[in-house]
Amino acid sequence: MKKPILFDIESPNLQLPKLTDDIYRFHAVSKPSASRCNLDCSYCFYLHKESLLEQPPHAGMSDETLALYIKQYIEAQTGDEVVFTWQGGEPTLMGLPFFEKVIALQNRFKKPDQTIQNDLQTNGILLNDNWCQFLKQHQFLVGISVDGPKHLHDIHRVNRAGKSSFDKVMEAIALLKKYQITFNALCVVNQDNGAFPLEVYRFLRDEVQPQVIQFIPCVEPKDFTSNAPNKWRTQELIQIGNKNLSPQEKDTYLTHWSVGATQWGTFLTAVWDEWLKKDFGQVFVDQFENVISQMFGFGAQKCVSAEFCGKAVAIEHNGDVYSCDHFVYPEYKLGNIAETHMGDLVFSNKQQAFGKSKTSDLPSDCRQCFFLSLCFGECPKNRFTKTAQGESGLNYLCPGLKKFYAKVVNSQVSLQQRLSA
Repeated sequence: MKKPILFDIESPNLQLPKLTDDIYRFHAVSKPSASRCNLDCSYCFYLHKESLLEQPPHAGMSDETLALYIKQYIEAQTGDEVVFTWQGGEPTLMGLPFFEKVIALQNRFKKPDQTIQNDLQTNGILLNDNWCQFLKQHQFLVGISVDGPKHLHDIHRVNRAGKSSFDKVMEAIALLKKYQITFNALCVVNQDNGAFPLEVYRFLRDEVQPQVIQFIPCVEPKDFTSNAPNKWRTQELIQIGNKNLSPQEKDTYLTHWSVGATQWGTFLTAVWDEWLKKDFGQVFVDQFENVISQMFGFGAQKCVSAEFCGKAVAIEHNGDVYSCDHFVYPEYKLGNIAETHMGDLVFSNKQQAFGKSKTSDLPSDCRQCFFLSLCFGECPKNRFTKTAQGESGLNYLCPGLKKFYAKVVNSQVSLQQRLSA
C-alpha cells in the first residue's frame, strides 16, 4: 500500500500533510460562484451562506481575485504538487471562459518542476460536449453528486423549480464516460437513502461506475443556518442516547433529513460486507480505503479521521478565507487575501489552534476509546452531543462509527490475508 493522501470531506482529489510536516502544503476548497446553484437540494449546507455572508445575488469571483488567489496559493506551498478544488454552490455557473483563465494563470504562476492538478465538484447539470472537451484536455478530476437511483436521488436533489435532476445527472455521467474523464461519485447519505445501503451501493457500483465512491454523512442541527459549529451553548447540548438526537423525533435537535447516528453505522457495515465479499480490490470506497490505511499503519487519507485538521481551508468568491469548508461562518473567518497573504492566513496562530483543537478538545470517553486511532473524534462540526457522563464534545455519529469500526476490526485477519496475497 502506498503512502496515503488525505482527502477532504468533499474533495475528489487533494493532498494534505499533518501539522508537523516540514513541507508547507495545504489545500483550499474555492467557491468561485459563492453559494449560487442551479439546484435546490433540501439538505444543502451552503445555500444559506448568501444571507449569512450577505453575498450579492449574482456573486462571482472577479478576475483580480482569481489571479491573486492562484498566485498566492502556489507561492505558499513548497510541495511538488498543488491541487486546486473548484466547488460551490455550483462552480460551472462561472462558465468555461472563467476556467480557461484558471489554466492560463496556473501556467503563469506555477514553479519549476511543480505539478498543478484541478478537480471540479459539480452536480453535472451544465456539463456538455464543450465542457467535457475542456475537462479532458486539462485532465480535471470530476466529482459528481448522485444519491442513488432516481427514486432516492430525487427526494432531495431537485432543481430550482422543485423538479427531478436525476436524468440530467445521468446524462452528465454518460458524457464523462464518453470522453473518458476520470470521475468520482459523491453520495450524501441522508435519512432517506440511508435506509437502502445495498440499493445505493449497487447502483453506484454497477450503473455509475466511478473511480471512487465517496459517502458523506448528512448531519446538521436545526439551527445550522445561524449557529456556527462548536459555538453551541454547552447547557443546550443533548446527552448521547436521548431520543431528541433522532432525526425522526418530533422535537429532534437535528434537521429531519439528517442521517441517524446508528443508521450511518448500519449503512457502512452493510456496504462493507458486500464490498469485502465481492468487490475488494476492484471497487474503491473512500471510507474503506481510509480505514484500511489507518489499520495497517499508513495513516489517514481523510481529514475527518486524521489526528489534526486545519490544512483544508475554504476561500470564498471575494477572497475571504475560512478555517474549513464546513466552518464558513463569521466566527471562523481568517482574513482576506487582498489584505493578508493566503499562506500567512493558513499558517496563522488562529488556524493552527483550530487544527490542533480537533484532538485537544476530545472528551475523556474518546481518549479512552478502543477506536480512537481510527476516528480521532471524526469531524468537529458534528461534536454537538454530551457523553453519558455529561461531558460535551462527543460526536453525534459516535454510536454508528463504533458499529462500523467494530465490523472492520473483526475483518482484520481476512484483510491481512488479502493484502498479502
